[in-house]
Amino acid sequence: MLLTFEQAKKNILEASSLYNQLSSEKVALFDALDCVTAEPVISPINVPSFNNSAMDGYAVRLADINQSKLLPLAGTIFAGDDISNLNWPSGSCLRIMTGAPVPEQADAVVMQEETEQTESGINFLGDIKLGSNIRCIGEDVKQDSVVVTKGTRLTIPTLSSLATLGITELVVYKKIKVAIFSTGNELTDIGDPLTNKSAIYDSNRFTLKLLLSKLNCQIIDLGIIADDPNRIKQSLETASKLADLVITSGGVSVGDADYTKTALETLGKINFWKIAIKPGKPFAFGKIGDALFCGLPGNPVSTLVTFYQLVQPLILALSGEHLTSNNLSFKVKAATNLKKSVGRLDFQRGVLQVNSEGELEVASTGQQGSHLTQSFNHANCFIILEQERGNVAKGEYVTVELFNNLLK
Repeated sequence: MLLTFEQAKKNILEASSLYNQLSSEKVALFDALDCVTAEPVISPINVPSFNNSAMDGYAVRLADINQSKLLPLAGTIFAGDDISNLNWPSGSCLRIMTGAPVPEQADAVVMQEETEQTESGINFLGDIKLGSNIRCIGEDVKQDSVVVTKGTRLTIPTLSSLATLGITELVVYKKIKVAIFSTGNELTDIGDPLTNKSAIYDSNRFTLKLLLSKLNCQIIDLGIIADDPNRIKQSLETASKLADLVITSGGVSVGDADYTKTALETLGKINFWKIAIKPGKPFAFGKIGDALFCGLPGNPVSTLVTFYQLVQPLILALSGEHLTSNNLSFKVKAATNLKKSVGRLDFQRGVLQVNSEGELEVASTGQQGSHLTQSFNHANCFIILEQERGNVAKGEYVTVELFNNLLK
């Protein structure tokens, strides 16, 4: 009986939890994009580091305002001014600019739109609340607080916020090493001439390199390996000694020339090699030496779907990242009929769109064959059809999963 998708994913993540080869390094803040934090990041300062004005206006003491709504102007404070020796006479107000330090004696900053300038001073028109328009010290970030937890993938917004703290270096997990190769006598490197009418370009390896680059992996490209059992076995042995994870494309089905599974059986351990999903049924997972192994199907769409759904979470786990789901899924009506056979979980390519009534609906991108790569060019989501579900009629509810950043 074929493993279900959920069983396969659970098996993969359990194997990753036993993999204990994470090591860390210190990198410059600028070089930390897409890295994963190996320890919590602690703020060395308060943000703001001093009380400052949220807008252009006037600093006041409530005691003065309670005596008179008209106060003479005693001076102006600009952003960056040193007010340690400020002389602020009682019964007066101060002009203050956005971001400027607020004197300790000030109870509030009144926005200039709520005042009136007169020859006698500033006339305050409305009620004034204690603390209004003052950004307090530590309001955004408190000194010694955890600002980024361990196991967080560092994005541009996160690094930008760390720059405001004056942090220049971070301790992150080292990139995991991933060895890849494709198998098949029919394959030709991109850029080389096709030698005969049955030759095809090795787009899978190219795609895998793009995906792995986006996941911040160190890629070891072993090229194309011919359909020869000895060469495939030797390549798997070599890859397992070089990498944390070995990924192959092709050779895990049941054809006469599909030697990868056979070689894996002699070299290591196969956890499973068939899953009840479409596309991507012939997906192998196991271990060779100290390296984990993923054998992806040869058809381009199957390669992309299985990498996205199964290899991506594995790589995130091996990279030390907290595995919180970053895939947004929900139910919407099908805008078109969808063909589906009972027996396998189906990942169809779809287009989530807004119909004329302003409602979300999802339409198929068309034919869903595992060799039809153009369907991904128009898709923005997967339509996920349950294993025991059959054909879907227009108007029925289906689950859609929006593509995450890996496919954007």
